[in-house]
Amino acid sequence: MAAPPQLQALLLAVNALLRKRRYHTALAMVKGFRNGVVYGTKIRAPHALVMTFLFRTGSLRDKLRAILQATYTHSRNLACFVLTYKGLCALQSRAQGKTHQMHSFLAAFFGGLLVFHENNNINSQLNMYLLSRVLFALGRLGVEKGYIPELGFDSFPLLTGLVWGLVLWLFEYHRHTLQPSLQSSMTYLYEDSNVWHDISDFLIYNKSQPSE
Repeated sequence: MAAPPQLQALLLAVNALLRKRRYHTALAMVKGFRNGVVYGTKIRAPHALVMTFLFRTGSLRDKLRAILQATYTHSRNLACFVLTYKGLCALQSRAQGKTHQMHSFLAAFFGGLLVFHENNNINSQLNMYLLSRVLFALGRLGVEKGYIPELGFDSFPLLTGLVWGLVLWLFEYHRHTLQPSLQSSMTYLYEDSNVWHDISDFLIYNKSQPSE
């Protein structure tokens, strides 16, 4: 079934606008905002669903509200950051007449201050996710540029042992320093597995079910 003529004319006008190079920067900011919403929702909703039903107590309504709130916060913050970052990059390029590497850093630095300044669970998780990847990337970049000598052996096993050794030491003796969701996961794995009463909470359930 063909679309009404008015709708076809509107779509043609919109597509013509989208192809105009003079509006490309502004439209890229809009699409960046859109992609931030979509990506934030895709990433956070499944994670919040699993973590909430695994570790959170409360009614079904409270759990669903927590999932929706976490998803909204993540997608909103990510969308606003993309919009801010692309806008600040465009302003710097326009002001100086060309693009510099420092533009990306400055735009993201101030965008991060504006959008992710609140110390909450969502922002903390994002920072930790990025920090681990930034450290890996800087290490690789340092090797590529010759600032860090390339080892003559595969260092990944050593790094793996160091990471796992440190995280379990922190969990056992300085647990309060770890992020809450990591504490919950590790408690489930390493402490809850020390306690059982019968076959029901040994194999079927993690903890004894309340008697009727």
